Amino acid sequence: MKLLTAATLLLASTAAFARPAPLVSIPTHDGFFDNIAAYCGKAFEGKVTVDNATGPSSFAGKKLVMHVRKCTDRELQVPFHVGDDASRTWIITKTGSGLSLKHDHRHQDGTDDVSTMYGGHTVDAGFANVQSFPADQYSKELFVSQGIPQSIGNTWQMYIYPEKFTYRLIRQGREFRVDFDLTKPITPPPAPWGYKD
Repeated sequence: MKLLTAATLLLASTAAFARPAPLVSIPTHDGFFDNIAAYCGKAFEGKVTVDNATGPSSFAGKKLVMHVRKCTDRELQVPFHVGDDASRTWIITKTGSGLSLKHDHRHQDGTDDVSTMYGGHTVDAGFANVQSFPADQYSKELFVSQGIPQSIGNTWQMYIYPEKFTYRLIRQGREFRVDFDLTKPITPPPAPWGYKD
């Protein structure tokens, strides 16, 4: 009898865990995610509006395009093309404890750049139009190993409003910002390096 009861309990517990755990989220994170996802499949041109770095900019004179390329319930893939350079893809993911932003950097042959998948995770509710992503531990250790410890203070911010999307990087003494015009969709570019159409 004890053996039968144990077997029944084992089957019942297996059935209870047969489905994946629900992905939990809060309204501001959902709103932000959904506001970007609403542009899925569309591409937009942007321009650098703030860049206080010294020396020549690798963005100067180049066409800047963001493409909300692939959207699922859990992940958004947004390539950021700089002229002919298709090495950058922003990946925004629902994690169950907030939102993650990662920078997927690839070489033209699709292989990973040594500086890839850095980024951060939300630490507060933010807003449906604005989220901040302070550098995570992986990124801090990557920056130190690459000899750019000043980047451990990085915070990436994204703003999404009906007429404008903004990508912004800030840290002590550094600010970089690109604004994209959401009122004028353009022809989407080819897939970024390492991805397929």
